[in-house]
Amino acid sequence: MFNIGDVIIYSVHGLSRIDDICEKTISNVTKTYYVLHPLEEANLTISTPIDNDKVVMLKMVDREEAEKILQSFKEPGADWIDDVRIRYREYQEIIKTGDRREIAKIASTLMRKRIELNHQDKKLYEQDRKILEPIQNILYKELAMSLDSTYEEVAEQVNSLIRE
Repeated sequence: MFNIGDVIIYSVHGLSRIDDICEKTISNVTKTYYVLHPLEEANLTISTPIDNDKVVMLKMVDREEAEKILQSFKEPGADWIDDVRIRYREYQEIIKTGDRREIAKIASTLMRKRIELNHQDKKLYEQDRKILEPIQNILYKELAMSLDSTYEEVAEQVNSLIRE
């Protein structure tokens, strides 16, 4: 269970702060809810049951884990799957687990493929781009916060590690 004030990763909204934990009755069912807001969307408030298993809610990684994840971009990444539909499905399943190291491997693989394709004057498949952009966005912001850095500095460091 999380506490008021915790910053968590909440599904597609990314970094979100828990503003309150309270009971609400909806359709005659009383449950305990997290009331949170995405840090990027100050006007948005989300209420979700604490036992909601349909969305991903993760504790942010600590500094040590963030440094390990960042350094993992030196490695080749996830296995490349030639069939775009299978690759999309497999990568989405990995992303749903919330394992940041595995998510970083997928980002690394897709970023390397994009570089490779750019050298051939080709572009990344749309499905691959739809995977890469959101995971980069959320992962870089989380790493930046854990490392007391900025999104831009993390992006620059990742790009540098991938090009090594």
